[in-house]
Amino acid sequence: MSKFSIFLLHFLFTISSSSTIIPLGSTLHASDRNQSWSSPNSTFSLSFIPVTSFSFVAAISYFVGDVTVWSAGDGSDGTAAVVDSGGTLHLLPSGALRLTNGSGTILWDSATANRGVSHASLDDLSNFQLLNNDSFPIWSSFENPTDTLVPSQNFTVGNLTLNWNNTVEYWSLVFNSSISRNLTSRRFILQSNGILVGLDPSFPSRMFMAYSTDYGEGNDVFRILRMDSDGNLRIYSTTRESGNITSTWAAVTDQCQVFGYCGNMGIYSYKDVNPIGGCPSQNFELIHVSDSRRGCKRKVEIEDCPRNFTMLELGHTKFLTYPPEVSSQTFIVGIVACRMNCLVSGSCSASTLVADGSGFCYMKRTDFVSGYQSAVLPSTSFVKVCGQVVPNPSPYQETSGTIRGCMR
Repeated sequence: MSKFSIFLLHFLFTISSSSTIIPLGSTLHASDRNQSWSSPNSTFSLSFIPVTSFSFVAAISYFVGDVTVWSAGDGSDGTAAVVDSGGTLHLLPSGALRLTNGSGTILWDSATANRGVSHASLDDLSNFQLLNNDSFPIWSSFENPTDTLVPSQNFTVGNLTLNWNNTVEYWSLVFNSSISRNLTSRRFILQSNGILVGLDPSFPSRMFMAYSTDYGEGNDVFRILRMDSDGNLRIYSTTRESGNITSTWAAVTDQCQVFGYCGNMGIYSYKDVNPIGGCPSQNFELIHVSDSRRGCKRKVEIEDCPRNFTMLELGHTKFLTYPPEVSSQTFIVGIVACRMNCLVSGSCSASTLVADGSGFCYMKRTDFVSGYQSAVLPSTSFVKVCGQVVPNPSPYQETSGTIRGCMR
């Protein structure tokens, strides 16, 4: 389950005047790649999209699978439910939309049975709806998103924030403080021209919050706002002709500043232009040797070496500290005290002297620690380890062999 999330309070939907009617009893089969429920102009379709040769997801896509904008899943973290070749998506006579595996196991259900659903529809905005006889939506994909928003979707928020594990807030996009106190129903929308705007009924004009690099360009460009599995929020652009999807804006411009990107005790750095992850020293080992994004663990835990631990020093390194950790983990001390205070504290596992003139020292007292290493960082960090320090080779010297990193 992903530990990254975008904090959204409620999604509003738009009803298109043009939509395809899908009667109760209709079924899509994962084994039939030619089956789909398409919007009237065929811009969007709901079908089974292959993940591997033997696994599939039921998803709404832009021009038959090029760009997915919604997928059937459990809804808790935006993860799509994966079925085998015997899987089906069935609009039951009871009005429920149900995804089952080949064994008959129910993997997802819209929970709309016996609520008056008479048919379904998919419109040219990509909204799939379950409607009653009065064409009133009982359920819609716009109100039950996974990881993607399209330009026709509005969403209301206090502020737009990115969080790790629903605790650490490592990015936010806020309304202007001079007007925010007077706003009553703040919401964001990605305009089709690539501008993310903020709106409120009490404010007369739109507030431009973020621009994609290609904003205003092209008449046939389709753009989406997506929460990616690497913890970053991005605007993507594509066209029907190219079939390629390109990132044109990112909330966190430096991927290594995303908290938790390479797991607990992972240290982010860059190899050329790609973010990679590794362990603080050879006193640690990867939790999963083939996936450094799982993080690291001590070869010997601190509780297993009483009175025989020391502090590993890491130059040009900081341990990321964001709200709500900032207030409780920040002290104004020098480098020796930053090191020694953590060493003698039973609750401190690592510390960072920011060295930017503020005098701040971050004392990491949480179970999860996320680090970033770069030659341009003035920070010095310390990690508590058992026994003798066994440092890594310098990350700024070229070494032979392959670096095993968490590239995205």
